Amino acid sequence: MNTMFDTLLQLPLFQGLGHGDFTSILEKTKLHFTRYNEGDVVIEQGTSCDQLFFLLKGELSIETTSNDGTYTFIEKIEAPAVIEPQSLFGMKVHYASNYTALTEVNAITICKSFVLTGLMNYDIFRLNYMNIISNRAQSFYHRIWETAPQGVEEKIVHFILQHVERPQGEKTLKVKMESLAACLDDTRLNVSKALNSMQEKGVVVLKRKEIYIPEVSKLIWVSSKVDCVIY
Repeated sequence: MNTMFDTLLQLPLFQGLGHGDFTSILEKTKLHFTRYNEGDVVIEQGTSCDQLFFLLKGELSIETTSNDGTYTFIEKIEAPAVIEPQSLFGMKVHYASNYTALTEVNAITICKSFVLTGLMNYDIFRLNYMNIISNRAQSFYHRIWETAPQGVEEKIVHFILQHVERPQGEKTLKVKMESLAACLDDTRLNVSKALNSMQEKGVVVLKRKEIYIPEVSKLIWVSSKVDCVIY
């Protein structure tokens, strides 16, 4: 149990809370523990978000598909982490991505009603939550005012970094070359040449209808203009 407490206290939402306050919180709410096996679908994109979901152990795949279905981004998230805290409130209270267990996963959920009536009564939790939401909003606002990228390679990098949640680790972009060219407002030939150049530099690996990025931080040397959101 102490290990669980320590893991939860590592999460940004609870950082700064003392053990006394945290124990008081846990005494007032019912925690829902769930275990998932490798390959299990944990959360489906578009389902209602009515709880805070805490990843305590294991790894999840995050898969997000564009509204028109033309491309999909895949990345990983490791414990400890909180899943989409921004989706709990607002006009669209639905998860934006699919989450699948890559390993055995242990998770805890706390219902929305207790977040409002219990957790928000703690100044530190409320401040942490507001900081997460504000940082996210500021990051996206900053993105729309960035100078447009120049050159096809920079366009590709900009497009990738615009869509990732975390600026580290491996990522996968599933997309047809024609669709990517349309997103970048460029020709298929130019995009193909740029991707092959990037593959020669070792920053991407090209597969059929798929672009694999072994380490996304290596792309940042091409373009440092995009902020990535970190929970």
